[in-house]
Amino acid sequence: MRAETAKRSQQVHDVSCGRALRERLLGEAGSPDPVPALVVSKIAAEIQGHCGHRLLKCRRLAMGWTVAQAVAAAHQLVKNAGLPKVGLSERSWKDWEAGVLPSPDYQDLLCRLFATHPVSLGFAHDYSPQGPDPLWNGTAVGATLPAGQALARGTSPDDGAEVAETKRRDAVKLAGLAFAAPAAAAQILEAAAAEALEFTRQAEATSLGSGTLDHLDLAVTEFNHAYSLKPPKAVFDAVLDYRRKVDRFLKDDHTHRQERDLRAFAGWLSELLAWLAHDLGNARTGLAFATDAFVQGQQAGHGQLCAWATDAAASINLYKQRPAKAREAALKGLAEAPAGHPLTVRLHAQAARAAAADGDAEGFTTAFQAAQDAYRHLPPRSPRRFGMDVAPLADYALTSYPATSFIWLGQAEQARQHAEHALATYEAAPAASRSPSREAIARIDLALAHAQLGDPDDAVALGHQALDSARVVDSVRSRAGDLTTFLTRRYPRQAAVEGLRERLAAVDAARPALPAATPSGA
Repeated sequence: MRAETAKRSQQVHDVSCGRALRERLLGEAGSPDPVPALVVSKIAAEIQGHCGHRLLKCRRLAMGWTVAQAVAAAHQLVKNAGLPKVGLSERSWKDWEAGVLPSPDYQDLLCRLFATHPVSLGFAHDYSPQGPDPLWNGTAVGATLPAGQALARGTSPDDGAEVAETKRRDAVKLAGLAFAAPAAAAQILEAAAAEALEFTRQAEATSLGSGTLDHLDLAVTEFNHAYSLKPPKAVFDAVLDYRRKVDRFLKDDHTHRQERDLRAFAGWLSELLAWLAHDLGNARTGLAFATDAFVQGQQAGHGQLCAWATDAAASINLYKQRPAKAREAALKGLAEAPAGHPLTVRLHAQAARAAAADGDAEGFTTAFQAAQDAYRHLPPRSPRRFGMDVAPLADYALTSYPATSFIWLGQAEQARQHAEHALATYEAAPAASRSPSREAIARIDLALAHAQLGDPDDAVALGHQALDSARVVDSVRSRAGDLTTFLTRRYPRQAAVEGLRERLAAVDAARPALPAATPSGA
């Protein structure tokens, strides 16, 4: 560890040098399979001393892994050991190898993965005196003395009882208790008890009030309920204020368990801010908060949160006409989403919609079939998110997403059928779960289908109905712009078309501005 923390003056070698060292040392050891932990440790030490990499990277190279293989091995370990699912990515691993300190939970996972301790991975310092320990033979704590030393003391290796007693006496001497009077020994033990209490107090030290986490849980729940019911600008301001509060809490004293909870709340707030920024027409801010939500989810070990964050990123990229990025985000989310969860249906449908936007009919069909398969395998009881049933999100994805997709693929009749089904589904929903913006988009999809089928009058009427919505967010304005552009090109001399275009221009001019805000990087 001293070498790790000393000034790194030597030139760091290319990884190919470390791989060559590994092959040579394995050959010298007889090419064992599997490679024993002690051999891996020796190879890592050789790579560190010769190549100058940080200790975590040396361990990985000693195992013969790429970063991707190391991440895969960690996920497999989590699965095999029945540990809580983690959101570990290649990016996080590379950050750790560059010197970023993992959270305590990830440090524990890495120590399990490499069957070692934090010091050997560069996560902690070793302050023990230099030189050999008289009770240490290099293999394990409490190991017997080497045979040569045992014979020098007049005992044989077979005399286990005497050796054990000698070790016990030596250990007591090292602790300083053998030379203390009984009263002094009792005093030492009393002081140790007080010290143990202080260790516990520090582990539980926190600046959070007893009800802070409960309050945050309630606030996040209320914000999610308000999302479709209140103007996005007002909700954005309130949620951003809470996101800043959580950032301050993360900078104060808290326990490790509280940090996980705080990062999860930070992620949920950022996920909601991503959607709100999207609704207000600022893709850059929306994507920044979606990224923050994903990172906070990773730090909290909350894979489902990571998946919801990618769902937001997929939609934002799609509306900014970046279908490849949208598809990439959806696939990234599928790697994190829980099996048998409606979110998997939605993410497959997102990938299908992105493929359609890219003109990839075959890709759309494949991804949409995957969404339908995932839907058929959903459990009878749907999970809830902040008290709300998430099953309708899967239903909506299987109705509205294909309607939009068939519009982009030029299959007007298919688009009309799915848009009518989507609109009927939205209108039949209970009042508390109605989504005015989704209904508006379904009407625009239906309008575009009518326009493609040669019925401009119905298309214009549906366009006005969409703009009558109580929640004309940016996604609605964007799709309405697609409608007016198509109608103007196809029916350039119709006054009704011009009237719809002028109305949309007035709606655009009146939209609220988004305050300058990006994630704080907590």
